[in-house]
Amino acid sequence: MSETQPDVSVIIGAYEAMPYLVKCLASVEAQSIGPDRFEVVAVDDGSTDGTGDSLEAFAARMPFPVTVVRQENSGGPSGPRNVGLSKARGRYVFFLDADDRLGPEALERMVAMADRNGTDVVLGRVEGVNRKAPRSMWNATLERTDVFTSNIKFTLSAQKLFRRAFLERHGIRFDESLWTGEDALFTMEAYLRADGISVLADYTCYYLVGREDGKHVTKSGSYTRRFDSARALMGLIAAMVPAGERRDALMVRPFLITLLPQFGPVFARDDEDVRRRKFELAAPLMEMYWNEGVAPRLKVEERLRLHLVAEQRSDLLLDVVEFLRSKKQAAAVLERGGSRVYLAYPHFRDRKVGVPDAVYLAEPREARAFHSCREHSPGWSARRAIRAMRRILSSRRTPGFPGRQASNL
Repeated sequence: MSETQPDVSVIIGAYEAMPYLVKCLASVEAQSIGPDRFEVVAVDDGSTDGTGDSLEAFAARMPFPVTVVRQENSGGPSGPRNVGLSKARGRYVFFLDADDRLGPEALERMVAMADRNGTDVVLGRVEGVNRKAPRSMWNATLERTDVFTSNIKFTLSAQKLFRRAFLERHGIRFDESLWTGEDALFTMEAYLRADGISVLADYTCYYLVGREDGKHVTKSGSYTRRFDSARALMGLIAAMVPAGERRDALMVRPFLITLLPQFGPVFARDDEDVRRRKFELAAPLMEMYWNEGVAPRLKVEERLRLHLVAEQRSDLLLDVVEFLRSKKQAAAVLERGGSRVYLAYPHFRDRKVGVPDAVYLAEPREARAFHSCREHSPGWSARRAIRAMRRILSSRRTPGFPGRQASNL
């Protein structure tokens, strides 16, 4: 075994990973970077299906260093990843899930990009296999960017290249108290602390594999854990980014990806106790983080659902959810010569309900589908929409923000 520091340590946390682990390890063996430039640290988290034995056999026949740790089940991916990180020696680390696999040139290309640009994090293009993968951030390769000027906030999985000295310097680790969303917290902190981030969009580095047995870790866990995840991520963003447009832009991610799905089609199937509990869990998050800077950044139906959550209107939310489940298209109401487009989802201009018009006002990117609208007219200004929301919120004790006065917004 060479004592030379490897360029990259591939950290694999594995639990009941067979037979997917076979292809995962084959993709590691096929890496073009060369056996003298990387190592593998694999942690078997108490598997009973032969995962640990497969890792041991892999270690015995590989020309590159492989460390295998076998431990009692920790209950989640954070523990194994932290153990792997503590044993890694590489200049960089890459977290590989045992269900997934790497593109043959993934490590070589990502290390080269990090070295070329001096960046602390590299995102390699992800492709889904029998499951969806994030797409909006792969439009172009970016040698150097950040979380505020790109779409990388919408991929917070841990399957990225991180400079190990950077993680050590800031003490960035996975939160073992979280049962889901731990990777989002880890990655967002890394994004915010990084001295530059690179996006490699012209080569598929990572294949995100959907398991036929439905046991993928991101699908497990009760709804309460999703609220734990949202609370942790929102708290991190609030702690690290001062109030203002930059914070609002980042808050879109936990609202849209973590919180909003709890108030989608599944909400219609929940029983009354679960619906009530979801509203209770959402209330402090809406009070603290939902504001007139976040709301206009969402599509109308997304904004409407979250507005009704903030207002604690479960009955109205159910009407909206059922409308969405029916696959109906909301009618467009064009006003001011087509310069303003409202989407008439349920309860639009229902005086008995009193949902403000601004909640239904489409932003340019959404209204663009309606060819009659004049996209470049003054009415399309995002600032105008925000001013409209602010006037509504300041006209009385702020609706949707219990306990907070409008003057504090």
